[in-house]
Amino acid sequence: MRSVLLRRPVVSWALCDWANSAFATTVMAGFFPIYFKQYWNVGVEATESTFRLGVANGVASLAVALMAPLIGAIADKGGARLKLLMLFTVLGAAMTVSLFWVARGDWVTASVLYVAASLGFWGGNQFYDSLLPDVAEEKDFDVVSAYGYSLGYLGGGLLFVVNVLMATKPAMFGIADASEGVRWSFVTVGIWWVVFTVPVMLFVKEARPANALPFGPAIGAGLRELASTLRHLRGEKTLLWFLLAYWFYIDGVNTIIKMAVDYGLSLGLAQSSLITALLVTQFVGFPAALAFGWLGKRIGPRAGIFIAIAVYMGAAGYAYFLDTEVEFYALAVVIGLVQGGIQSLSRSLFGRLVPPGKSGEFFGFYNLMGKAAAILGPILTGVVALLTGDSRLAIVSVSVLFIIGAAFLTRVRVAPVRV
Repeated sequence: MRSVLLRRPVVSWALCDWANSAFATTVMAGFFPIYFKQYWNVGVEATESTFRLGVANGVASLAVALMAPLIGAIADKGGARLKLLMLFTVLGAAMTVSLFWVARGDWVTASVLYVAASLGFWGGNQFYDSLLPDVAEEKDFDVVSAYGYSLGYLGGGLLFVVNVLMATKPAMFGIADASEGVRWSFVTVGIWWVVFTVPVMLFVKEARPANALPFGPAIGAGLRELASTLRHLRGEKTLLWFLLAYWFYIDGVNTIIKMAVDYGLSLGLAQSSLITALLVTQFVGFPAALAFGWLGKRIGPRAGIFIAIAVYMGAAGYAYFLDTEVEFYALAVVIGLVQGGIQSLSRSLFGRLVPPGKSGEFFGFYNLMGKAAAILGPILTGVVALLTGDSRLAIVSVSVLFIIGAAFLTRVRVAPVRV
């Protein structure tokens, strides 16, 4: 396993996770929810700002869901997955940097830029995920997929430490105050994201079709291929059951990632404690993701996913009763133990189900299901909070997504790994 993880294409591919996790950690899970509530929604009721954040996340997910399969099919026909990965990376990074200039109280502009940055993040992830079969053999999918997520937790966590210091000790960096420190952190995320995506462009060779098409003809061919894939999917019961399962349980995962800090703020927990909890999740997630890769290789990825779902359901129930920072830290540790595992094993399991030569297109459906479901989760929590005035009920409502996902996953039958 060690030699596999030291191969240049594998390291370069995994560095994409190191790169884009800066957005997932500093922006999506960390500073954006805080800044959105306290700076861009200053003077607004907590439940109202939660609703606005939920809608912003839902709109971003809808945009990705609508485009993912088509651009995946086009990328496959044109052999352009690496180029599209870089295009979406630049889009996401540029929109993230642009948050620096959004004025206090301007939640609309902040939402628009966040949606566009999220589009870059999730769109780029589609092509990053689809390159897994290009850098690893099937027998190594679990450990290589987990390696990517573990580097993501480490890289995202390291930059987040720097960003937290920029916000809490701005004088160390020659920054005027905490607010300016947060805004400069958005700039560092954009730069980090682009720089560490460069190696994949240099050292990973994607499997290209025998007759790669120019962009224009690739669009028509991609549309025809998409229609063919839809017909093909109807006859692939295992793929369909997995996609349905993934649709629900990963929605629960993404909702908790996006709304956890907002939930803590709604309970009146200290902002500094919530940031510390995020750091705990990141650094627990680094070895835990690697451990889940080892677990998936031995008991199978499906069994590993069931374990993670069970832990998430317990965590959602526990979240209803927590009141103190210490309890929130405990929750952060539990989430860190399974977050990277459920993501990495889902990717490696789906990679085994994808027909050869169609990874961009099929990973487009993979992203469609994950992001289409993520329309529901954030909006669900936002609406429950708005209607009931109770953020605790909002977070518990996520449990139903894990229950439905687990039920569908029982129908997925996976062939033994070909060694």
